[in-house]
Amino acid sequence: MIPADLSRAVVRAVRRAVEAGELGGPAPARVVVERTRPGGVGEYATPVALGMGKAGRRSPADTARVLAGVLALESGIEAVEVTGPGFLNFTLAPLSAARLVRDVRERADRYGCVPLAPRPAAGTREEVVRAAVARIRESQGFDDDARQGNAPHDPAEPRVAPVARRDGDVRARYGDGAAVWAMLAVPARETPVFGDALLVQAEENEAFRVRYAHSRARALTRNAERLGFRAEPGDVDAPALLRALADHALALEAAAHHRAPERLVRHLVSVADALLDFQHQVLPLGDEKPSAAHRARLALAEAAGAVLAGGLALLGIDAPDFL
Repeated sequence: MIPADLSRAVVRAVRRAVEAGELGGPAPARVVVERTRPGGVGEYATPVALGMGKAGRRSPADTARVLAGVLALESGIEAVEVTGPGFLNFTLAPLSAARLVRDVRERADRYGCVPLAPRPAAGTREEVVRAAVARIRESQGFDDDARQGNAPHDPAEPRVAPVARRDGDVRARYGDGAAVWAMLAVPARETPVFGDALLVQAEENEAFRVRYAHSRARALTRNAERLGFRAEPGDVDAPALLRALADHALALEAAAHHRAPERLVRHLVSVADALLDFQHQVLPLGDEKPSAAHRARLALAEAAGAVLAGGLALLGIDAPDFL
């Protein structure tokens, strides 16, 4: 099981328990699963039992224990533990790099890698935030407000703080991509921060770093073609990049659920950093001949590049092949 499958496994477990009469309904249509915070139990966690316990016949802790018993039978879940008032915590079986890469390639929709219909260019920060929220929610199958993404009367919509007057015309000063990045990098209710670092094409500029990492992935593919080989999924020893890619679908789901594009922004940075650290292992060095290992590493780098391009598109930022 990869992390993207975990939320669906939890939904199935809830439905089975409700149908069997072990829990009161209704079963939720979706469940958000997120990385366990530092110091927590397991790798992933969900508070689904807290909400169900309030509406059902059992306490949240009892509800969590019922679900833990069902989920312990799921293939790919090594351990399920109940903590606190009723949190479910999971440890998954070791991740297969080949399966993860194939999943990104073949099921691109759940990684946000499917092109979306063009939308009018956004101007104010409120328009930028609402458009990003709409795209992210649409990519994850939410259809309540995805058609417009600008329903200020909806209490679920985030309150959006405007760009401070002192920052002036941020698009003119920093460019569309950097300006939009800064608008989305902090929660909607907070005033975005702009500065000269957004103009610097260097590592300290996160907006540049993410777009640069995507361009490096594209360059690796071009250079591999010159060397006469192509990507092919296989085993790869790249724990940081594998973890970042595996968590991407969960990050998208959480960003959609919470209407929080800043969650996607933070996650794209983690993917980009892992890819930039990994890129030097992809191509053969010196007289080395391309091997299955190089093809597998290239496939992983291409998957990371696709995730970065898709994530940037959801934010409303372009992902150039050359930078």
